[in-house]
Amino acid sequence: MSNTPHELAEEFPELADRIHELKVSNPHFARLADEYHDVNRHIHRHESGIQPASETHETELRKRRIVLKDEIYAMLKS
Repeated sequence: MSNTPHELAEEFPELADRIHELKVSNPHFARLADEYHDVNRHIHRHESGIQPASETHETELRKRRIVLKDEIYAMLKS
């Protein structure tokens, strides 16, 4: 289990400027980024033992993070 946060700017360092640009100019992207951040924080809290959760719940959160990350990446590259 990883305790490392997966922040968008760390996941896509070469696209940090584009992330900021889209957060400001694209409401859909901003919503996705906010949801990614929320899901990511929940995962981090579960992994670090701050907020216990079932393995099933953690797995569902990780799956959601992957879906969000894929959608965000597609928007970053378009």
